[in-house]
Amino acid sequence: MTVLIRLFALLALLLGVAAPTLADPGDIAAASRGVVRVVLIRQDGNRASLVGHGSGFAVAPDLVVTNAHVVEDLRSDSSLVAGVVPSEGRGGFAAEIVAYSPRNDLALLRLREGAALSPLTLFAGAPTDSEEVFAAGYPGNVDMAQGLSLRDLVSPQAAVKSRGYISGGRSSRQFDTILHTAPIGAGNSGGPLLDSCGRVLGVNSFGTVSDNGTDSAFYFAISMREVAAFLKEAGVTPHNSGLPCTSIADLDRADAARSADDQAKLAAEQAARSAAKQQAMVKAQHDAELQILAERDNGLALAAVLLVAALAAGGAAFAHSQRGNARAFKIAAGSAGLLVLASVVTWLVRPPLSLIDERAKDIVADARASAAPEGDASSEAADAPAKTPAKLNCVLDQQRSRVTVSDITDVPITWAPGGCVNGRTQYGLASDGWSRVLVPQSESTISVTHYDPDTHGYTVERFLVDLDAMTAARAARAKLTPPSCGAHEASARQFGEAQQGIKALLPAEPNERLRYSCKPAP
Repeated sequence: MTVLIRLFALLALLLGVAAPTLADPGDIAAASRGVVRVVLIRQDGNRASLVGHGSGFAVAPDLVVTNAHVVEDLRSDSSLVAGVVPSEGRGGFAAEIVAYSPRNDLALLRLREGAALSPLTLFAGAPTDSEEVFAAGYPGNVDMAQGLSLRDLVSPQAAVKSRGYISGGRSSRQFDTILHTAPIGAGNSGGPLLDSCGRVLGVNSFGTVSDNGTDSAFYFAISMREVAAFLKEAGVTPHNSGLPCTSIADLDRADAARSADDQAKLAAEQAARSAAKQQAMVKAQHDAELQILAERDNGLALAAVLLVAALAAGGAAFAHSQRGNARAFKIAAGSAGLLVLASVVTWLVRPPLSLIDERAKDIVADARASAAPEGDASSEAADAPAKTPAKLNCVLDQQRSRVTVSDITDVPITWAPGGCVNGRTQYGLASDGWSRVLVPQSESTISVTHYDPDTHGYTVERFLVDLDAMTAARAARAKLTPPSCGAHEASARQFGEAQQGIKALLPAEPNERLRYSCKPAP
């Protein structure tokens, strides 16, 4: 029995290891770049000392959510100042409290120096039991183990990340919370609890306390229900998303399965069309054979009738010649000759048997022409490549998309032959089709947009990269000179190949993949 229990335990472990994880490390890393360290510093003349610190996260470029208990001392001690230290960059920023709610342990800070943090997306749905979650922040025990100095603590550093699971639907009695097992320590207070797509589920606040050191550790995060109400009261409208979290791998598998299904359906349709075509050809061959045989029989009968008439006219001519009626003889003899000639011609013009195949083709062609609706040429024209700019409205296909931080909106575009979009942006042409790489100066997001004129599919892939990758991409982009809109295809191909250098700097998979289906705009 003990052996069986061990085997089952080993099997469960192997299954757990082999099970695919939904979380994308790139999403967690991207979200953690919007996590900050919140420090309280006491100024005494030219001297400064660290009083305490916690964590927080950006909900706007200049707004940070944290715990009320992290900044509580600011309200009673005028010698303290608050600072916000981002995860990357060159330094921190002074901040002030603009909203404070000790009832549910929330506070909102505004940065005084106009910094541009990367706001996190809040998950608008309800978290599920046993869902995988991640905590991001600045636990003090890690700082202590590293032996960080005050200078280190006020310098940009990557947030520490830990993983766990939501543990049941139990909440604290003081306010609505989420119970989870993602380890946090003193200093994590105010940091976000993230889902597998890097969206905020709650704000980490406190953990369980064990006297004997043997109990399992559990932690509490302030729920989004509390956070949303707090931000609304503060007049802040964060970015929200309620879509299910789907991995890029899941999308790729679904696309592969969909492609296989489409190919199978196409093969079945082609086989059905081929069978119908063959059946129609067999029927047409039979009909053509009957027609040809009928026409040959009719021709033979007519030739026989004409020949009989010719014989009758010949007999009349002979009778008139016996009576010496020269005029009547000539008329009857001429008629007999003409009838014989007509009989011969009728016999010769009968359709030959070799005409059956050609007649069958004509029958099939006539059947297709009568079945096709009038004006069917317009559909052929629609399938032909466009020669003029087309105004399109592109609608997101949620089933084929992974959306983590973007809004769901329709995208109007105008596509012109040669890769000119909206009359001002020239796309490049390479082995992966028409595309344009967008590397903004003010955001940490690189977008690669694709358009397929054949399928009318528009795709946007977004990469949320760190500062070093963004700097490298901007340097590579600065070396490129896009051709003017509507340039010659050779210029578009040259630009498309040049863009491959920027694409080579990007991660293997995007954080977002938005697929749109485009149709002519009304």
